[in-house]
Amino acid sequence: MSAAKSLSICHLFPEALNLYGDGGNILTLAKRLEWRGIEARVQEVSLTERPHFADFDLVFIGGGSDREQRIVCERLLAQKAELKAFAGDGGALLAVCGGYQLLGHSYAMGEETLEGLGLIDLTTDRGSPRLIGNIAIQSEICAHPIVGYENHGGRTHLGAGVKPLGTVAFGHGNDDKTGEEGAISGTILGTYIHGPLLPKNPGVADWVLARALEHRHGTAELEPLDDSVELAANSVMYERLMRGEERE
Repeated sequence: MSAAKSLSICHLFPEALNLYGDGGNILTLAKRLEWRGIEARVQEVSLTERPHFADFDLVFIGGGSDREQRIVCERLLAQKAELKAFAGDGGALLAVCGGYQLLGHSYAMGEETLEGLGLIDLTTDRGSPRLIGNIAIQSEICAHPIVGYENHGGRTHLGAGVKPLGTVAFGHGNDDKTGEEGAISGTILGTYIHGPLLPKNPGVADWVLARALEHRHGTAELEPLDDSVELAANSVMYERLMRGEERE
């Protein structure tokens, strides 16, 4: 890859949405670009700022508590049209846990229902008990299993035409019933998997980066990296889960 290439990454509201080590996802994205000679221009956007999404190639929304989600949802709804235009133009968007729940039409939180961003045809409602523990899924976007941790009270229901990120091999997933986890729509990826998600799942990181690279430079080609360390960590966790050695 040419050293002249660069990508702009928007890290939305890190002071409010970083319950599960989400900063590790940004570090992973930036490092995998650096290793390929691509400049990563990361901008942290605080709750007091109004981002200009057209300036970015990749937007990341992390996880937070219901209180933080209310605050963040209010901010993002004010820019709902801009976010839709960003995604419609091929911009990459990665949303984890609480951020994932905001991608749909609504999130029913008991007596209160939050209006969602409407970027993916899905709805979420709060259920009981919380779905907590290690998780592993199989996905078409990468050759290796996707592993991590989930901790959510929401049950997310995908619309008829929405494709899940993958199929649950261990854990709960979107609703603990369908065997589906996450959602993919165009260049948007939403998932409940954190821990953080990307350090042990390089294939997911590269899927997101490829979408952003195509948005900026018209090509999704990424030079291969030596992911032996990352995939070893991934494999150890997956095998322990499949052997029943890990419960939570």
